[in-house]
Amino acid sequence: MNKKYIVISLALLGLTSCETDFLDRAPLTEITDADFFKSASDLEIYSNGFYEDINASYQDPGTDNDAINLNGQVTTNQVVTGTLTSANASGWTWSGDWSKLRSYNYFLQHAQMLDTSDEEIAHYIGIGRFFRAYFYAGMVKNYSDVPWYSEALSADSEEMYKACDPRSLVMDSVMVDLQYAVDHISEDIGTRTRISKWAALALLSRIALYEGTYRKYHAELNLQGDYTRFLEKAVWACEELMNSGQFSLYGNSGADYGLLFNSPTLDSNPEVILQRASDKSLGISNNTSSVQGWQWSLSRSLMETYLMADGSRFTDQPDYDKKGFKEVFENRDPRLKETFTYPGFKRTETGLPYVPKVTAGCYDQLKFYPKDESLREGWDMDFTSLPIFRYGEVLLNYAEAKAELGTLTQDDLDRSINLLRARVQMPPMSLSDANARPDSWLAQQYPNVSGTNRGVILEIRRERRVETACEGLRWADIQRWAAGELFALNNEGAYFPSLGAFDLTGDDKADIAILANPSDTTRIQGLPADVRANLTLYYLQKEDGTDDGFYLSDGESGYIGFTSYLQNPRHFISPKHYYLPIPLSQITLNPNLKQPFGWE
Repeated sequence: MNKKYIVISLALLGLTSCETDFLDRAPLTEITDADFFKSASDLEIYSNGFYEDINASYQDPGTDNDAINLNGQVTTNQVVTGTLTSANASGWTWSGDWSKLRSYNYFLQHAQMLDTSDEEIAHYIGIGRFFRAYFYAGMVKNYSDVPWYSEALSADSEEMYKACDPRSLVMDSVMVDLQYAVDHISEDIGTRTRISKWAALALLSRIALYEGTYRKYHAELNLQGDYTRFLEKAVWACEELMNSGQFSLYGNSGADYGLLFNSPTLDSNPEVILQRASDKSLGISNNTSSVQGWQWSLSRSLMETYLMADGSRFTDQPDYDKKGFKEVFENRDPRLKETFTYPGFKRTETGLPYVPKVTAGCYDQLKFYPKDESLREGWDMDFTSLPIFRYGEVLLNYAEAKAELGTLTQDDLDRSINLLRARVQMPPMSLSDANARPDSWLAQQYPNVSGTNRGVILEIRRERRVETACEGLRWADIQRWAAGELFALNNEGAYFPSLGAFDLTGDDKADIAILANPSDTTRIQGLPADVRANLTLYYLQKEDGTDDGFYLSDGESGYIGFTSYLQNPRHFISPKHYYLPIPLSQITLNPNLKQPFGWE
């Protein structure tokens, strides 16, 4: 994530001048309105620039799905380690975040100037309002109250210095924009790389679910009496998609599930509503190969969330918390091996089993990794297509909204959650069983869930975490459920019963050894010479007595932990850390702005 930090100094006068100059220009182009906006194709060309603002994600940085993320500049990491302040916060500038909004409003104001059909104009207005809604939903997620602007501001507009509008006004406006988008954007656009009516419905379901559950679980907003209409709207949007017959889940195996995230094309995939397509001829690529063994790994907590293959809970297994690296992958939900790099996985170019990194926790991410080596040509040169909205998420949104409303039935589960489970050959979820036997392991993570639907809400949250792992939704989910204490966990990796040599690839030959220090060689002396020669050695302490970034939780045994969390402990302050601070430089420019909860 690129960061642009603003320094408060006498240069503030220059910053103000720069932003005024920016507002004097037409966004994206210097061409005048009369020269440019002449046909519907001009609207299409202009709106093409909006698509850079909505992208696919392939990791969950700073959440409990990560064991470790070595990029300390990830905003979520900065929040929970206390290194983010209003003085070093980025964003909010008129030449940055707000320039996107000005482009959308500028477009919306000029779309009606065209001499073309009302239907065509309405389609493009819907596109503009889709992106405006997407922008504002993100701003509300970060700051709660924000200024609402429905027009592109001029350089001398006093509105630039207005106070924030209430969250309730902004989100009502977002819902109006999305409803317009649903009602007017074309259904059949001939491609899944452009916004359609269906993409608008998918976004509406996501945002309405977010706002409804956020209001339900966040008392600081004083909006707990006004959440059901958002959940009802989420259900409506999901049902529109579910009843349309346009989409269905892809495949009938764990491997098919995996192909959603590492295929060269998703053009004909029935589950994909909107995608970011790759194109080698145009140089449109991504950096998904970095998910495996680079700056982050996945957590023990995420691994333990997956059920056994027979539908029973992994955390109900005897000594589940003492199972070794290879054991945890045995007889599990097939999605585990499509998300975690499992023992025996081989990169095609080498043909050799992949050896995970102990210093990252051993649970390297596999989901989104381009398994076909022809799709990997170097740094930021991976050519897989990535889903932005997919039907699987819609089914999850539907089940959760119904459960939170208290209207969920077994039939609802059978047409949503149980389709997801059936796709990977997992047993169905039973409403009565889930509510009769709430999982105590899940209940510890979400202690504020209560009521007669407690058990099934917990299980739906399990399913959501498993199904959408690494898709960039986990931070928002924890945030809206008011489960922020999960952000404060010092996440752990794999379990090791002792120091010594271990087989991590499943071929019965030791691949790595964890030793106390470089002098601790007696633990591996009994191994054959060829095995010792090929071991990757890790030390709790280096020759100079310093650590190697990791430790074992019980000294010479236990789960892999990370010394960075000991040196800079994670903590969570509620409600403050559910929000981001407005940069102090922007408060200086506009004293009418007020910081979100606790950031004063």
